Amino acid sequence: MPEPRVFPLDSIRTDGWFERIGEGIGSFQALCDIIGARFFAFAMITGARITALTVDRRMPDNTLVDFAIGAPSGDVAEGDAQRLTLGDFRRRLVSALVSEEPLGPPPKRPTDTEALQLHIGVRYLLLAPLYGYSLRELRIEDTGSTLELLHDGVEESFGLASFQNRIRTHVREELDRVTRAAGRGAIDLAKVTEAEAAARDNDAVRVLELLGTWPAPLAIFLRTPEGQLLSAETRAHIAKGLGLLGSACISLGEVEKGEEVLRLAVQYAGDGAAAHDIYMRLGIAMLDDERPGEAVGPLRRAANLGADGKQVWPLLARALLMRRRFVAALGAVLEAKAAGASPETMDPTLKDIETGLGAAFTAWRTLVNREA
Repeated sequence: MPEPRVFPLDSIRTDGWFERIGEGIGSFQALCDIIGARFFAFAMITGARITALTVDRRMPDNTLVDFAIGAPSGDVAEGDAQRLTLGDFRRRLVSALVSEEPLGPPPKRPTDTEALQLHIGVRYLLLAPLYGYSLRELRIEDTGSTLELLHDGVEESFGLASFQNRIRTHVREELDRVTRAAGRGAIDLAKVTEAEAAARDNDAVRVLELLGTWPAPLAIFLRTPEGQLLSAETRAHIAKGLGLLGSACISLGEVEKGEEVLRLAVQYAGDGAAAHDIYMRLGIAMLDDERPGEAVGPLRRAANLGADGKQVWPLLARALLMRRRFVAALGAVLEAKAAGASPETMDPTLKDIETGLGAAFTAWRTLVNREA
């Protein structure tokens, strides 16, 4: 059996090529952050030159990417310019990179660098460093070609076809990863209805599964011009979802996180249709956490914004009573009764107020009965 021919790959190894190119691009880091570093590299490998980005901060996958294939910036014909959403652009890149391509015959001389590149595949030489592969040598035998390499510093050996297939798998997995991440981070308002149903069934875990990824992107989006221009209806819908999520977190024992989510909901709600519900949830959370003094403000705000008096005034009476603000608590009891709260609900609170006020309460009741 003839000895294998060994070709060192030092002359065509591409380790660090992407980082070196990045040093000469002023917007390199910004493009990596928006597109994804590996997808930016994929664009370079396929010859897709990005000319403009229209960023959608709320749903990054809908960011618009303007690009041209191959031509220098000054020579792009109008028909060569293309525009895709970021999600479609990524899929286009991956499709191009995982397609089969004819490879050149085995090289005859170690100095024939072009033949080495064509035999291994230029795209594979450029993709390899992105996934921690450093090619060392190519061994050619009658049975086929084998690559000797380092993978994250560990020596490994692959048949050429197996190596190419592994790289294509990495590329497909890259798309799968960002697609899953985009799905987790997307703000799908339709999930609010499902979360409401889960909340009615006291299924806090399900609410968390549906809406748990909302706070981080929504906190960022609120500070953008697009976030400030949301319609009142959309803001109310977002606030409702955040309210459900905040209460779910609290019921699962994550009180601090839940209150943070509810405060974000307050910012989206403003004084709109969902505001009274959010303030009530926040007040209830503080009251249940034995912080009645903090609960008074949100509960008063809920009452002023139109919350159901039969619900909010008994809670406010309880909070004021716990703070020993007996006169204010009495006022809240009277408001609760006027709103339709049953005597059975309010009488225990009223008795505690009577104990707290003593003779003053007796005098007040006498006066009321006389006027009646």
